[in-house]
Amino acid sequence: MTSKVICIVLGGGQGSRLSPLTATRSKPAVPIAGKYRLVDIPISNCLHSGITRIYVLTQFNSASLNKHIKNTYHFSSFSEAFVDILAAEQTPTSGSWYQGTADAVRQSLHHLAVHDFDYVLILSGDQLYQMDFETMIDNHIKANAEISIATIPVHANDVPGFGILKTDHEGNITSFIEKPKSDFGDWASDVSEEMAAQGRFYLASMGIYIFNRSLLYELLDGNERTDFGKEIIPESIGNHRVLSYQYEGYWTDIGTIPSFFEANLGLTDEIPQFNLFDKNYIFTRARMLPPSKMSGTQVEASIISDGCIINASRLKRSIIGIRTRIGFDTIIENTYVMGSDNYQTLEQIEDARLSNSPIMGIGDRCVIKNAIIDKNTYIGNDVKINCGEKLADGDYGTHTVQDGIVVVKKRAIIPNGTVI
Repeated sequence: MTSKVICIVLGGGQGSRLSPLTATRSKPAVPIAGKYRLVDIPISNCLHSGITRIYVLTQFNSASLNKHIKNTYHFSSFSEAFVDILAAEQTPTSGSWYQGTADAVRQSLHHLAVHDFDYVLILSGDQLYQMDFETMIDNHIKANAEISIATIPVHANDVPGFGILKTDHEGNITSFIEKPKSDFGDWASDVSEEMAAQGRFYLASMGIYIFNRSLLYELLDGNERTDFGKEIIPESIGNHRVLSYQYEGYWTDIGTIPSFFEANLGLTDEIPQFNLFDKNYIFTRARMLPPSKMSGTQVEASIISDGCIINASRLKRSIIGIRTRIGFDTIIENTYVMGSDNYQTLEQIEDARLSNSPIMGIGDRCVIKNAIIDKNTYIGNDVKINCGEKLADGDYGTHTVQDGIVVVKKRAIIPNGTVI
């Protein structure tokens, strides 16, 4: 039944909690795992599930995301498949930006009207997971549901960070509470034996919804409700058949620097919770890059992307993004280096050395730990990052510190001998 489904991927708001990674790009455009973008995750899940009509709704810093979508998702001229950007726009009926998730979908409904579909799948653009949406859609249809919400069992200490749903024995959602801080003991639901053994009794909304077409138009027509999680879903419970679809695989909401950092470094584990090497691989932009070249480097539990030139002495539990240059005798631990958008020419590299300026990448004799190095940075020789006492949170111009993680900003220049 996926031929009757159209998908909307929500591009998110300003993404201030992921700053400075979102200073010049939207959340879905943030690079992950060295070579992908966050938006590739929901789109890949859709394509592997047979859903090939996808709109991505964007508003903030959308230029790089537009470019990525345009350069990545190409389909046959004889196919109805598409991945299109719908940016916030002024129209005769709406002169404002998206005011929330529901408002974003409301303002985009006229673009959907030209297509034949019975169900709308609504996804977030900043989550890491692998899900077969075809199974969720089949479950929605067989249960005669009007709305289905993907839910994941969580521990009691995770409850305050989520919208929590209560279900009956048939999986119908009977009540909803937004991020309860206390007194949520009565909100436990029926879960599988495996989840119960792990103490995961509370069903959290994953922000993944299926709506019947007619009901979605009804719920969004002629009102000012702007958010699905805070308004549309709670007000639909009791008035419509709202079903829980329990998901028990790996899922994380990448909304903060610590969660982004841990999600990426977790990919270096021997058996990661999110499997990059699964048959349902992640689609992304095809780049004609050379293989990576390494010399004299001890590598432990790390991921090396295409087109890198690495002379470091040691890499440990790190991700090295595309086109990264790393100099001699450098040590990198627990770090995500996003890489570069282009190579410097040999002439540019020589000019930089003659002027004692950093080249693009990471220089010689550096030590970098517990850091995120954004794209196109220039880190000089003998630079030390996060090698001493825990740093105070704050913005320091070329970099920020959050929960002990140093984030070097995009295009930042870190002079030779700098200690952070």
